[in-house]
Amino acid sequence: MTTATTTRPTLDVARSFAAELTERAAESETLGTMPGDLVARLRAAGLFRILQPRALGGHEIDPAALVEMVEELARADGSAGWTVAIGAGGPAFTAWLEPDVAVDLFGADADFTAATVFAPTGRLVPGEPGDFTLSGRWPFASGCRHAEWLITGAFVFDGDAPRMLPGQGPDWRLAFVPRAAGEIVDNWEVLGLRATGSNDLTVQSLNVREEHTAGAFFSPARHDGPLWRLPFFTLAGAALVGVPLGIGRRALDEITALAPTKVRAGSFSSTADDQHTQVEVALAEARLRGARAFVLDALGAIWDTACAGDVPTLEQRATFQLAAQEAMHAAVGAVDVAFATAGSTSVRSGHPIERCFRDVHTAAQHAYFGTAALQRFAKTRFAIDQPTFMM
Repeated sequence: MTTATTTRPTLDVARSFAAELTERAAESETLGTMPGDLVARLRAAGLFRILQPRALGGHEIDPAALVEMVEELARADGSAGWTVAIGAGGPAFTAWLEPDVAVDLFGADADFTAATVFAPTGRLVPGEPGDFTLSGRWPFASGCRHAEWLITGAFVFDGDAPRMLPGQGPDWRLAFVPRAAGEIVDNWEVLGLRATGSNDLTVQSLNVREEHTAGAFFSPARHDGPLWRLPFFTLAGAALVGVPLGIGRRALDEITALAPTKVRAGSFSSTADDQHTQVEVALAEARLRGARAFVLDALGAIWDTACAGDVPTLEQRATFQLAAQEAMHAAVGAVDVAFATAGSTSVRSGHPIERCFRDVHTAAQHAYFGTAALQRFAKTRFAIDQPTFMM
């Protein structure tokens, strides 16, 4: 077992990996997952424990620091940023288990890697008192090839229908199961984020203790402290939003370096001298920086509320989701501008802008960045009743 650092990771720690992550991006894509030695060193640096409860040996960093660290890793390599964002989520979600149960499963100094899929594509069927039988298939289980634990979403079923919780909806839980209990489906052939190892997982008729499941979507975490006053989906969004910001930043940096030396066929001036290019790059830069500031401002308000001892308001959480959507839209726009401006250079396999294009468009397909979040914000503003657990 790798022994993780007891020192709280900083942005400088993330930056210390950047050059190597960039240099080895092609190797990682060929493997379809992050190389094992890089996983081990990121783990030893504590980057998979940045959101883990302190009571389990974690660091509980604040959301703004989380965004900046993931952003830096994603700027170096989108897949690396995604792998750490998802990898940090698993240990974080132990906060929704009973503390004694979490210690029994992972130890008081919990040092483990996990793959988390919270989509409820599994079934938990009650058996003997305190037991479930878990079966299901979970697509896009990022990091599963190096995971030691699987954290999978499932509905509790009563007969052929999901069990309903009054005023909430289906009984949706996360089940914590050892990696050896699941099977990896060899189907990771995708457009982007190729180095995340996000294969499908299957589990068949596995006995799971009820205490090893967590109703994280409807219940507060079982720890005290500002981080645990953030509802599940707010915390998950804070982990994810740094990825598009980092990829967008990389694309704009790449085109800024390329444009002064690139001359299109039939032209005698550089791409940087083209007035249309100047306007497009400037607008993309403004939108990406604006989206980043919006994210940090929204998270700052949430964090101030949490540090004051309160759960962030529904309006604060909806505003953060709006900021996260704008971050993705701005990042996609920035990458598309860089891709178009680079011309034929950007279509060559392995070019940084080509990889940014594939990675950001793949990340944009994640359910968290869907248009439902925009509707949730608007409904909040319009005072329209809606389920609020996904904010």
